[in-house]
Amino acid sequence: MSLVGEFSETDITVDLEGFVATVEIHRPPHNYFNLEMVTAIADAYEFLAMETDCRAIVLVSEGKSFCAGAEFGKSRDEPEEEVSPGTTRGRSHIYEQGARMMQGEIPVVAAIQGAAIGGGLGVALTSDFRVAAPEARFSANFARLGFHHGFGLTVTLPELVGNQAAMNLLLTGRRVKADEALVLGLCDEVVEQAELRERARSLANEIALSAPLSIRAIRRTMRQGLVDRFRAATDREQVEQEWLRKTMDFGEGIRATAARRDPEFQGI
Repeated sequence: MSLVGEFSETDITVDLEGFVATVEIHRPPHNYFNLEMVTAIADAYEFLAMETDCRAIVLVSEGKSFCAGAEFGKSRDEPEEEVSPGTTRGRSHIYEQGARMMQGEIPVVAAIQGAAIGGGLGVALTSDFRVAAPEARFSANFARLGFHHGFGLTVTLPELVGNQAAMNLLLTGRRVKADEALVLGLCDEVVEQAELRERARSLANEIALSAPLSIRAIRRTMRQGLVDRFRAATDREQVEQEWLRKTMDFGEGIRATAARRDPEFQGI
């Protein structure tokens, strides 16, 4: 059953087949996020929570990247790195939409076909499970830009990989390939690209075999307190982002990334 009419003015489509819904992002090739897109995903999750037949959600995206963060380069031919979701007001609203994505009652399986970078990694980590293709890449690249991470990664990243590994990923900003991501816990499975969506849906269908009221009750229990921690973390993240945005290093990080060269940070 297509529910696209409910979201016809957005960059997402929503379909419900059996007990599993598919929420798909359509901003190819790299699905750079913005406030409208993240809001639409959160709206879709809440809409599906009112559908008694929906027991699990698969989150997918069209194109080369799962979500390459926020766009700031002029070309859409290559994935850009995450810089920021926009103004202070825009950041606050985007992070609140992230909290809405976190607090839904229906489990979400994300299919990661390519880059999940910066805020795009944040979007991926709001899901309960991640099935990745070998081409998937994960990166919390903020420090490489002279910036501070956001989208609640302060909470969601250590929850998955532990504090020590999270610190490594946040401080180095390095890219993690799918095989290492599986070892770290950033993803739950790695399957061939051609099988990615099928496998994500298979996992969602397996979840959907369980009792629907139990599914929702278990997710509420397992995420108890997590949304509050997410909101507290994003409040802190925004404070650090605000002053770093004004530094010369931040400007250098943007220029270096756009030019695809190593930055020359000065600590100012």
